[in-house]
Amino acid sequence: MTRQIKEQILAVRDDGRTNMLDINGVQWVANDLGLYELVVYLIDEQSRKEYWHFIMTGEAPMEDEEVAEDEDGLS
Repeated sequence: MTRQIKEQILAVRDDGRTNMLDINGVQWVANDLGLYELVVYLIDEQSRKEYWHFIMTGEAPMEDEEVAEDEDGLS
């Protein structure tokens, strides 16, 4: 999960128009807000598993390049 996807998930949550467990609703609101990366991200089954994990735990598995940036203090 990229930082951009995480921020877009949080933007949909903050919008408040859908239950975050309703993935179709999340995609609809994301599309309405112009968050197209999130719409596409939620099509993939593996991405949906990452999404569910993030929604249920608040923990987001980050992509390797972003972890490296965070470790270098470049975030």
